[in-house]
Amino acid sequence: MILRPNYIEKVIAYVDAPFVKILSGVRRSGKSTILKMIADKLRERGIAEDRILVYSFDSLELDDLKTAKKLYNEVKGKLQTDGKTYLFFDEIQEVTDWEQAVNSFMSDFDVDIYVTGSNSRMMSSEIATYLTGRYITFRVFPLSFAEYLTFRESYGEMTGIHSEFARYLRYGGFPAIHLQEYSVDEAYTIVKDIYNSTIFTDIVKRSQIRKVDQLERIVRFAFDNIGRTFSAASISKYLKSENRAIDNETVYNYLSKLTDAFILHRCSRYDLRGKEILKTQEKFFVCDSAMCYSVLGYSSDSVAAMLENIVYLELLRRGYDVHIGTIDGYEIDFIATKQENKLYIQITQQIDSEKTEEREYGRLLAIHDNYPKYVLRTDEFAGGNHKGIQSMHVADFLLSDEY
Repeated sequence: MILRPNYIEKVIAYVDAPFVKILSGVRRSGKSTILKMIADKLRERGIAEDRILVYSFDSLELDDLKTAKKLYNEVKGKLQTDGKTYLFFDEIQEVTDWEQAVNSFMSDFDVDIYVTGSNSRMMSSEIATYLTGRYITFRVFPLSFAEYLTFRESYGEMTGIHSEFARYLRYGGFPAIHLQEYSVDEAYTIVKDIYNSTIFTDIVKRSQIRKVDQLERIVRFAFDNIGRTFSAASISKYLKSENRAIDNETVYNYLSKLTDAFILHRCSRYDLRGKEILKTQEKFFVCDSAMCYSVLGYSSDSVAAMLENIVYLELLRRGYDVHIGTIDGYEIDFIATKQENKLYIQITQQIDSEKTEEREYGRLLAIHDNYPKYVLRTDEFAGGNHKGIQSMHVADFLLSDEY
């Protein structure tokens, strides 16, 4: 196993703290492996094996434990009576009313609990009811570019950083496709299976959706419009043009289910002049570029959108709140804030004319504050500052420790 220290260090900081540690994220993003790594860290600290109980609910072996009561009765008989027991529950959303069981363990016994889940809705009203103030969530994403490079060093043949970035953009970051050399078609076959299992297990089956074709058309529309603003009304209008009548509320419901399953991420617009979040014309980003390509097929026309997508996910990984900026009718690709830190970012494949240069740099120059401003690109250029705006290759930005 290749360690993912960024996640491990964040979670390990809360060992023995009176909180349930919840690792959430899209299927096959590496949550289960990170859970094993955390258990291994506890063993390295001298925690005895009989104090570490691991349950993976993806396994048929545990099919008889998928209610809160049965899980409670099974686990309580294995808990240590002379000190703390460490409980690891993988894909806990498969257990009906799991929150009740976890709450009871926390209340009745000396335990430290770690869980993973692939659906954010399992952590909404129910968890608020049973675990208010007693849990911490950690969002797990597919591999960052830096993590991807560590996998390539172990399982592939490394080339230059910028050419590796081009490969990363096309192959995405699901760990499973970087454990050996796969062709693009083989990689997309694996990712399409991840997509199908998420759609049909976490959305269709769980929500009892009957019009699966409607859902998949909305997915395709969202994937085809990554990096563009759109609304439920625009999707509804598009489907009606294909003789597929659907109301706006149903579209919103489907989009919410896709974000709950971590397939899509919703990004609102922020008015820099009015200093308010705008409630219309949001953007959606996909959990991984390869998932988009596995469904729609690869197209060089989509590269610009995927560059935005990759930067957006990296900002989320680093704990930033991210919005699309608007100023005087123009758009800033990203405004990212974290506590007292703020970044403004424009992203482009290349700057090959004065008009493009004015567009990318001029919008940032219209913002009159001293927070860092970046123009990120993928062409060959002389780096440095332009009137206080830093120009960087996207790959170099993703690997930078400066923000």
